[in-house]
Amino acid sequence: MPEYRALREKHSILEMCSTPELAAQATMQPVERLGVDAAILFSDIVVPLRAMGIALDIKAGVGPVIDDPVRSVADVDRITPLEPELGVGYVLDAIRILVRELDVPLIGFGGAPFTLASYLIEGGPSKDFARTKALMLGEPETWNKLMDRLSESILAYLRAQIDAGARAIQLFDSWAGALAPAEYLTYVAPAVERIFAGLEGHAVPRIHFGVGTGELLHLMGAVGADVVGVDWRVPLSKARERIGKGFAVQGNLDPAICLAPWPIVEEHALEVLRQGGGLGHIFNLGHGVLPATDPDILARLVDLVHSFRP
Repeated sequence: MPEYRALREKHSILEMCSTPELAAQATMQPVERLGVDAAILFSDIVVPLRAMGIALDIKAGVGPVIDDPVRSVADVDRITPLEPELGVGYVLDAIRILVRELDVPLIGFGGAPFTLASYLIEGGPSKDFARTKALMLGEPETWNKLMDRLSESILAYLRAQIDAGARAIQLFDSWAGALAPAEYLTYVAPAVERIFAGLEGHAVPRIHFGVGTGELLHLMGAVGADVVGVDWRVPLSKARERIGKGFAVQGNLDPAICLAPWPIVEEHALEVLRQGGGLGHIFNLGHGVLPATDPDILARLVDLVHSFRP
């Protein structure tokens, strides 16, 4: 959106994330422009890592870059547990501003332990996650210690967001799709399960989302989520079969389709809505909005979803 690009011309992503007024402004822009039914906090999953003693930056066109990657148990030991009010109080202040200003619910979020670990170990984005898997499989004690440290801190982070006013929580395991089901079940699921179990008493919906996780959907629901996000690679009807009964689904229009002419967008969106089945489906894209997307197309998409009757 032009209004967001105007902000980014003046401020880095980390500056916006760490300035409550800017984060609140960026959060509200799509709500005001598009008329969506909920807002998701403007932040980044690596933000709490900075408060845990990790030196990092978010570089344009690259993503998070870690100055001193985690490669040993000694590196894990230097990661300090997160104290949300002290370390990321600016995130909580942004939530408090938004709760006062928004007319729709606010979704808070955090990064899942595997995805955060992949950035810490690789030193940045990766195509094959080779170092991450090597540590996971070759040094399980070190890996489990890292999972414990991250899961405890992310649970504290999500609880603090709820206490500040977030009405739902989403856990992003963006890169879990790089794992085989047996790897996920053994090395990742226990840490995620601890996070969702720790949120049980907070009476907010818990959303679990990953990219390329078609073969993990049954496991991603079993770790304690109420809603399982589905990317565009699996039709929602198939996803429901894999996840099982008792879950809502979120998704899953391919973001690239939003670059096509409106009749194409409409056709594919209606198919997603039909497969979603109405009750128990949160319509969303299967991943983030692509930068070249026309906001007017997104506004028409929101109107289409609002007018749909299963």
